[in-house]
Amino acid sequence: MGITGQIAGFVVIAAMAALVMARAALRARHSTEADSTERAMRVYRDQLKEIERDLARGTISESEAERLRLEVSRRILDLDRQQGLRAPGRLAPKPARTVLLGLMGLVLLGGAGLYFVAGAPGYGDMPLAQRHAEAERARAERPRQLALEAEYAAAMPQEARDFQGRAELEPMVEQLRAALVGRPEDATGFSLLAQNEARLGNLRAAIEAQEHVIALRGDQASGDDYAFLLDLMVLAAGGMVSPEAERVIEQVLRRDATNGVALYYTGRMYAQTGRPDMTFRVWRRLHDISAGDAPWMPEIRQALPELARISGEPRYQLPPRPAPAGAAAPSDIDLDAAQEMTPEDRAEMIEGMVASLSARLGNEGGSAEEWAQLIRALAVLERDEQAVDILNEARMVFAARAADLALINRVAEEAGLRTGMDAP
Repeated sequence: MGITGQIAGFVVIAAMAALVMARAALRARHSTEADSTERAMRVYRDQLKEIERDLARGTISESEAERLRLEVSRRILDLDRQQGLRAPGRLAPKPARTVLLGLMGLVLLGGAGLYFVAGAPGYGDMPLAQRHAEAERARAERPRQLALEAEYAAAMPQEARDFQGRAELEPMVEQLRAALVGRPEDATGFSLLAQNEARLGNLRAAIEAQEHVIALRGDQASGDDYAFLLDLMVLAAGGMVSPEAERVIEQVLRRDATNGVALYYTGRMYAQTGRPDMTFRVWRRLHDISAGDAPWMPEIRQALPELARISGEPRYQLPPRPAPAGAAAPSDIDLDAAQEMTPEDRAEMIEGMVASLSARLGNEGGSAEEWAQLIRALAVLERDEQAVDILNEARMVFAARAADLALINRVAEEAGLRTGMDAP
């Protein structure tokens, strides 16, 4: 069905809905009037019965009774005549018709406006399973790496990027290429060639050199080796993640499940193939384990709130930006000084350091002093629930080291933390 047919169908449905509403309003009005008429008729019948009882008791004369009968009968006839004018099938009074027609128009126009703002004209219903199937099909039918590179090169012709030292670098790279012809087993030389070809903007040459490095190193190739190749491939394809690049992602994550380059491009791949919900999951994790100055941080921080909404996570709150890589952990002096600040200044000062330290301890571990610093910092930020979680984790980490465990428990006591665990 084309877009014209869909719009026509929408208008018909909206009109039918408005008609049902109008008829319901008229029916309710007629029902109310009928109830009122029936009550009046009962009153008049009771009055006729009362006239007969008064006549029998002798409280009124025959002539008086006849006069009253005629008066009540006249009222009954008037009521019946008025009910006949409002019988079903007759039009409602003009003001009522005007109001109902206005209501119908408002429903039609308002519904149409809402549909064009929040709807998707031209698109049919697509259940979740079908959307996922379409995403899988899009993922399977992506263009290959070389095709993407060719498309990008044709659409965005690249001029040689000028930078300081380029004139000296070009002849050196030329010499390195020539030298490696006779040294095909030189992994270090090819690694150097890949880096410098990339600096010169020769991405295809850089990819081939890095692939040769990985082939030479075999099982000894590191996650960073594959991550550099992945970066080159996506850049050469204009930001698109090809099937070949996806296989490189798998190699990176097999060696390092927290590699930021691989997780970032995994999220992009899902976004490009119709699975923003998966992008949200991957980038949410990437945000939690990344330093604040990671190159992908601005993009994913901007995207995460919208991705959360699309993915059915409306209560998601973007956490504060983590501290830059290498930021010092909050020391006791830092925390004591923070106690004298306003709550807002204190939170701003400590938040970044806490996020960085928490990520590092979770990923790499650390000393008991660092765990104690994190517990104190969380307590200063009044994040007691998270502080208790860290405390319990630290107790398990240092369970066999009495001195370290005593430090952890002392800091927890000073911070006023209460847990369900009995400290040894």
